[in-house]
Parts: sequence; C-alpha cells; structure tokens
Amino acid sequence: MAGCGGCGGSSKDMAVDFGDEPHVLAVDDNLIDRKLVEKLLKNSSCKVTTAENGLRALEYLGLGNDQRNTLEGSVSKVNLIITDYCMPGMTGYELLKKIKESSVLREVPVVIMSSENSPTRITQCLEEGAQMFMLKPLKQSDVKQLKCHLMNCRS
Repeated sequence: MAGCGGCGGSSKDMAVDFGDEPHVLAVDDNLIDRKLVEKLLKNSSCKVTTAENGLRALEYLGLGNDQRNTLEGSVSKVNLIITDYCMPGMTGYELLKKIKESSVLREVPVVIMSSENSPTRITQCLEEGAQMFMLKPLKQSDVKQLKCHLMNCRS
C-alpha cells in the first residue's frame, strides 16, 4: 500500500479508493520544473501524466474546444491536478477556473505552484477553489505533505 509518512490515521482507508497510486496530472511549461515534479510524485508512489500547458491539460481531461461535452457524465481520469501558475496561453488560474466549471472535474483537487510568493495571487487561487498553493521549487517534503493532504481530504 502507498505509504504516506507520518500523516495520521485516516490515510490508510484512502489508499483503497485510489488503488495504490493516485493519478496526478502535472502541468508546467518549463521542462525542468515539469520533470522535477514528475520525479517527486513518482518517488511518492503516484502515477503521473504531464502536460506542457493549460490547453494540453484540458485536452487530456476531455475539455478541449472540440470535445466540449464528451466528458459530461463520465469519471475524471485523474485524482489530482498540479499546475504552474505562470504559463503562456493559459495561466494556472485560468485552468483552475475551467476545471471548476466542469461538472465532472470540479471535485478534482487542483494545486497551484508558483515561484512568486504573491499573497493576492495565492488568495485569488484559493478563493477560486484551489486545494493548495505551493511555492517552487517543490521538494519531496512538499509532495509528501500534498499527498497526505489529498488523502485526508478525500477520506
């Protein structure tokens, strides 16, 4: 069973719902940051899919422009979405809003990452429904905390 470090008793029940590996969609336009997040998540026994921007993420999730309603009534492919805030084309905030507008995806926790510690940005994202806001560069301890948080939220 996927371990969660010292994160409390309710995490055990949760691992059953995910199977042993929560599936995380990691979205970041920076290849190095994307690879780092992928490696940290895999070290924490997560299955990881990556996307290099918000539009690619939406396509993967079934919310691309040409697939507007194909997802309705089905189940999300992922247990968690972690996205960079600052990306060309569509920001992490805009991606968050699109996800929260979807009847199927709005229950999926979204975590926003940013290298800028901007209180207004953090508040804006949390008010729009982000589960968490994390500062880059992410560390293994951040991912452990995130996974514990996720498991506790959903149990």
